[in-house]
Amino acid sequence: MTDHATRAGSATYDLVIRGGTIVDGSGDERFTGDVAIKDGLIAAVGTVAGVATREIDATGKIVAPGFVDIHTHYDGQATWDQEMAPSSWHGVTTVVMGNCGVGFAPAKPDRHEWLISLMEGVEDIPGTALAEGITWEWETFPEYLDALEKLPRAIDVGTHVPHGAVRAYVLGDREQPGAVPTKDDIAQMSRIVEDGVRAGALGFSTSRTVLHKSVEGELVPGTTATAEELIAIGHAMGRAKTAGGHAVFEMASDLKREWNEFDWMGKLSRDADIPVTFAALQSIAKELTLDEQIAQMRAENDNGANIVAQIALRGNGIIMAWRGTVHPFVYRPSWQRIADLPWEEQKAKLLDPAFKAQLLGEANDYSGAPQDIIEVVMVVTQGWALQYEMDPDFDYEPDTDASVNARAQKAGVDPQEYAYDMLCREDGTGFIYLPILNYADGNLDFLHALQHADDTVNSLSDGGAHCGTICDAASPTFMLEHWVKSRKRGDRVSLEHAIKRQSRDTALLYGMEDRGVIAPGYLADINVIDMERLKLGRPWLAFDLPADGKRLLQKAQGYDYTIKSGTITFQAGSWSGETPGGLIRGPQRAELAEAAE
Repeated sequence: MTDHATRAGSATYDLVIRGGTIVDGSGDERFTGDVAIKDGLIAAVGTVAGVATREIDATGKIVAPGFVDIHTHYDGQATWDQEMAPSSWHGVTTVVMGNCGVGFAPAKPDRHEWLISLMEGVEDIPGTALAEGITWEWETFPEYLDALEKLPRAIDVGTHVPHGAVRAYVLGDREQPGAVPTKDDIAQMSRIVEDGVRAGALGFSTSRTVLHKSVEGELVPGTTATAEELIAIGHAMGRAKTAGGHAVFEMASDLKREWNEFDWMGKLSRDADIPVTFAALQSIAKELTLDEQIAQMRAENDNGANIVAQIALRGNGIIMAWRGTVHPFVYRPSWQRIADLPWEEQKAKLLDPAFKAQLLGEANDYSGAPQDIIEVVMVVTQGWALQYEMDPDFDYEPDTDASVNARAQKAGVDPQEYAYDMLCREDGTGFIYLPILNYADGNLDFLHALQHADDTVNSLSDGGAHCGTICDAASPTFMLEHWVKSRKRGDRVSLEHAIKRQSRDTALLYGMEDRGVIAPGYLADINVIDMERLKLGRPWLAFDLPADGKRLLQKAQGYDYTIKSGTITFQAGSWSGETPGGLIRGPQRAELAEAAE
């Protein structure tokens, strides 16, 4: 691929992408043509006669909209990081953060540490990194938006008002598990949320799952919130929407049967006239099966509600490593004795045959394990049939032959020894894949139909979060590589549909009508992709957050260019240093949307 420049004075456009195969985000069939860009917007699509300051030859490449990831947790990172990796490495040009009820505004000064603890426990983001990186230039939520607006980035960011922060702000020290707010508390929380949406928040988020706890092990504030509290907040969002805002109510929940979650979700959506979206998963924490979740959602939608299921694209779980957050031997006494040592000292022990024999001869000591999720702990430490070896060309839809159990049997060794040796490979940097969620059937067939449903949306990447356990910020690349190009164990998804799912569909749910499609008048957020070369790289653990905080990262090859608002932000996988991205405040409209439609 080549690009060349013309003299700026004679240019009709700032940039023209020539001869590419355009997949425009609408779901329509691909076509060959040019895309002209001027002043950050798409100016023309088809055969473009004018010249440009810069031109890109996209012959044989896919030209697609920038991806819109609506489920991320960059709430802290977005205040100090301009590159916004790893999401920006995977064709993402817009993220929505503040999901699952956790975030950093509103925030009274005496609650900063509490909010960091909550984020660290729920989303596995190192607290030391957050404490060093966040400068706390705000107290109220509108002031947080102002702080976000000051820092230009490679991508656009939008956010929810998080329930945990709102509850902590209003209840103060009364915010304990099971705390019941007064009517005045609920009224104050509702005002804060309404003010936040009026200031530009794209919605409100909460969490109601035992899997989400602070680092001290306390349930997140939304877990025990009553329907009355949540509906009152929903009404406040509806008022803000009427005043010109955009409001999505986002939730993660265990969906316990006695909670009747879909009853109040449906009522909230109908009364406030806003979409409600929830994490729909095969999960051992959810009492409702995935089929029941979808059926109950659709029953409410048939009655006038607008509930949308957020679905993941692959098995959600854990990438286990010695230096990660968890691994199969974390409850062995020998590991506990070296757990706090520097890595080089740990590694010397782990590679010592005598230490290995000692550790493998021990039983797990679960006395310090969280008993309410002991089922998960048991899968982590003993579920060899559900854990998979991550080869260099690892397939994220592995069959039983790739399991630790199967490969250990083939090698004639005990599964725990095989797992230990896997983690010790490549100088102690080996990985084991454990899909705790979304892999109950041992395949991803159930997701194929859901990806073609209008009441679901591709989501749950958790970009910026679960730093020591997953790197699902790579989900947009996985969608293209696995579901479109290389899936072996079932039906694939067309490229046109895949692009629409992670650009236009996600943008529209959050009121961003100005992006996600390649047409005149829309934001010039564009990817130029070499589908033949598109491939996820091997994960690695980096220690590049503030205070040397760790995070699992994964790059990809095949993204020739990523363009944000007409500016090239990434070329051949490398950040250009450009920062055309900003803060999204409220709903967005395309300047020439009517003509493009």
